[in-house]
Amino acid sequence: MSSSSDKSSPSKSFLSTQTLILSAVAWAVFALFFFLLFSRSTGSGDLDRPLWYLISTYILEQGAFLSASLLCLRNWRSSQVISGRNVWLAIGLGMLFYFVGNLFFGYWELILRREPLVSLGDVFFVLSYGFLGFGMVLAVTSRRLNLEKWQWATVGGIAVVGVLIAWLLSSAAPAGLAPETVAPSPAASAQRSTAAGSPLPGGAQSQAAPSVSPGTADSGAEDANTAGWVLTTEKYLEPLSEPLKLFYIVADIGLLIVATTLLLAFWGGRFSQSWRLIAAAAFCLYIADIWLNYAQTFLPDYQSGGLLEVFWVFSGVLFGAGAVLEYDVSSKATRRSSRRRG
Repeated sequence: MSSSSDKSSPSKSFLSTQTLILSAVAWAVFALFFFLLFSRSTGSGDLDRPLWYLISTYILEQGAFLSASLLCLRNWRSSQVISGRNVWLAIGLGMLFYFVGNLFFGYWELILRREPLVSLGDVFFVLSYGFLGFGMVLAVTSRRLNLEKWQWATVGGIAVVGVLIAWLLSSAAPAGLAPETVAPSPAASAQRSTAAGSPLPGGAQSQAAPSVSPGTADSGAEDANTAGWVLTTEKYLEPLSEPLKLFYIVADIGLLIVATTLLLAFWGGRFSQSWRLIAAAAFCLYIADIWLNYAQTFLPDYQSGGLLEVFWVFSGVLFGAGAVLEYDVSSKATRRSSRRRG
């Protein structure tokens, strides 16, 4: 009996709450310092930021989202979790689809060096937002909302601010700069209307303008060397560009509202800490998305890897940390109740 417990103790200590939380904090702190030290572009041409830096930012994001997915799915598999297994299944799948979507964008941008308006990654990002929003709504509706008037006013105020920011960013454009001039520019940042990942700057524009431009020859050469299924996929998905852009705006606002409601609904109590982290994770996701939208609107030469993109890493880390705390609190509560029955 004692020998079996000894054998299982290293595994338990490796996945202990303290170890997982410290690992999450270390990952977030490392990501912050990495972005602070290396996010500044060198100004040496199209590839201002080196390829190793862009790959590193992907690794930091992907590590955070994959870990969060596994930890959320661990909650789903546990019969002890208090907030409901379906809640964590939805959030876990949301994190997993985010991870898969980033894989496709990494392939498109780092390997193919292309900047499509829509790619296969968007399919998984849509699924990610759907599952993530559904899980957070389930968490809210599982509790009896007894918010006071000032709390409902706070939710309404946050919603108004979110809508206003989205409207300003979607309708504004740099003075004297036509949108059709910005998009086809080979030196422009990737036209990535999704809310995730880090586009590779300087890639060829997938849909070049009919008029001759400095990047037309290079774009044609890259198209000739690109696999047919890639070009077919881009052409097939391109009409979805504008609907997807609207979807991402609405999804970001929805997540902001649900995160605010979560923060207020779970304020106080023994099980509130994990859901504060989940709400903070949604806020971080919103900040990173809004920054990308702002950069694409007001900074036509913006290149991926900017400092505020670290909030994508923070989002994944916080989702994972919230899942860890929920698992720990649920396990302790189950042990206490079983002791009382004994």
